[in-house]
Formats: sequence, structure tokens, C-alpha cells
Amino acid sequence: MVKKKIGFELEVYQSTDELPKELVGLLEKAEEIRNKAYAPYSNFQVGAAVLLQNGEIVLGNNQENASYPSGLCAERVAIFHAGANFPNQTITAIAISAASKEYLVDRPAGPCGNCRQAISEYETKQKSPIRLILRGEKGDIFVVDSMTNLLPLGFDNSFLFDS
Repeated sequence: MVKKKIGFELEVYQSTDELPKELVGLLEKAEEIRNKAYAPYSNFQVGAAVLLQNGEIVLGNNQENASYPSGLCAERVAIFHAGANFPNQTITAIAISAASKEYLVDRPAGPCGNCRQAISEYETKQKSPIRLILRGEKGDIFVVDSMTNLLPLGFDNSFLFDS
């Protein structure tokens, strides 16, 4: 038996003043769209801003439904919109911001498993990493270089074809 440890590094910024300028605007867009989320059941609002290689920013927020599985997370709303409307554009970064109407979200909220898989699919499709910028309402900002860091041993199309 051999044991292996899987880990990754991330950048931690204490404020937007420390964040690279090109990421500040993207995070601000995620925060703005977060406030328009349809979250009447959980009162947990999430906004996502997807930056495309051509400079276009595509926005999404969570959309809840009384039939819970029918809702959709902000990350998938934004990334699927980008894929549908800009299919040949590379996604370079996604900023994700989370807040609650019931308490202060003071730490970054990472994407759920379904969103991690969807973002991973786009990394595979475009053959390049997608940078993630994560923040709650306040507190630290996490920057991760690729979804593969948050989804180690991920499932991709290489499992579907005999190589």
C-alpha cells in the first residue's frame, strides 16, 4: 500500500485593496448580481461573474424553486449562459460572492459539488484553467488557480472513452 496526500495552495487576501485590480471589478459584479438572487426559501444569496477571454462579463445568481431540485446555483446559471451565448470564448475567471439575509457570511463559500463538476467540464472543454475568486459578505478573499484544485480526482471525459 502507498499513501499519497493531495493538496493545493490558494491566495488569501484580507481586502479588495490587496486583490489584483483586474479581479476587483469582477468580484464587485458578483456582489451586485448576488443581491438580485431569487432565494425566498434559503435566504442565502449567491452571485457569480464569469470573465471571458474577450473581456465580456457574464452574470448569474441562484434561482430557487419550491421544488428544491428544480433550482439552480449562481455558478451554473452564469457558466451555462456563457457557454450558450459565447461558445467559442475561453472562460478565464469566475468570481463568486455569497451572503445571507439571516446572518453575516464572513468567509468564502466554495461552489457546491454540482457546480464544481460543471466548471471542471469547461476547463476540460477549453483545455485551460479557470481562476476562482471566492468571498462572503466580509472577510478574506480566496483565489484559486483552477477548479482541479477544489475537485481533485475529478471525473472527466477521459473516463468515457477507451484510450
